[in-house]
Amino acid sequence: MKDLYDTSGISKQSFHQLMDRRYARLEEQMQLLPILKQLRENHPSMSSRVFYIKLKPKTMGRDLFEAFCFEHGYKVDIRTRSYRTTNSTGVNRFPNLQLETDELTDTNQLWVSDITYFDLGDQVVYITLILDIYNRELVGHALSQHLDTESTTLVALQMAIRNRKLPKESRLILHSDGGGQYYSKLFLLLTKAYGIRNSMGKTAYENPHAERINGTIKNQYLKPWHPLSYQELGQMLIKAVYLYNNERPHQSLAGYTPVEFKQLKDDGLLTKVWVINKKKKVTKKEKVNINII
Repeated sequence: MKDLYDTSGISKQSFHQLMDRRYARLEEQMQLLPILKQLRENHPSMSSRVFYIKLKPKTMGRDLFEAFCFEHGYKVDIRTRSYRTTNSTGVNRFPNLQLETDELTDTNQLWVSDITYFDLGDQVVYITLILDIYNRELVGHALSQHLDTESTTLVALQMAIRNRKLPKESRLILHSDGGGQYYSKLFLLLTKAYGIRNSMGKTAYENPHAERINGTIKNQYLKPWHPLSYQELGQMLIKAVYLYNNERPHQSLAGYTPVEFKQLKDDGLLTKVWVINKKKKVTKKEKVNINII
């Protein structure tokens, strides 16, 4: 390597700084792709230049950001190109483990997560949610002004682990889309420490529960409350999560709230099996069985 540095006329320190910058840019690009998809769906005619103003990327200037948007089909006059993710060198991809799971019998077997954006006046901020599919409870969340892993998925997962007192070697599946925050080094160190199995879908259609909870929290709670500041939005997000978990009954949970449902299950008063593998044929809708002691 020393000969390579001498031949190229670049120092070892400069070389590693260059590689660090390139890795940071790649990581931010992967983090931005799902957000760009959401923005385009909500603002079909908004230009990439306006996206740049809203998102304020750290590692790309305006021209580089616009080129990145055009490369991925986000130029306004390109109507037929569809969104695609980038399988870049050095990026980890995980299989969709939901397709290998037939049923759920308890909490902490399958969590799903997604990151969505929220328009706060002239500022765009980000909400990360983690949902336990078994009892439909929001177990972790994060509000951030930036898209980096340390502000989004890492915060939400740390909260979920604390809230559920998740044991080591949990074998829990954590399913998400292909956002870069879900395969960053810091995030993977945390999932490995708790035996969490990373799972990814290629499209939003492979993560419908996460998409749905994003819409519920944003459109049925936060937007109607009209937060005026980042601090106020943070308080409202905490309130929304509490109300959703503790006061919102679910038809699929036999009219119980997520917290009530989990308590009944933990007390042995309720049993429920969710069939989640769509390839498995289900002849009739399964019911919640309540056993009164």
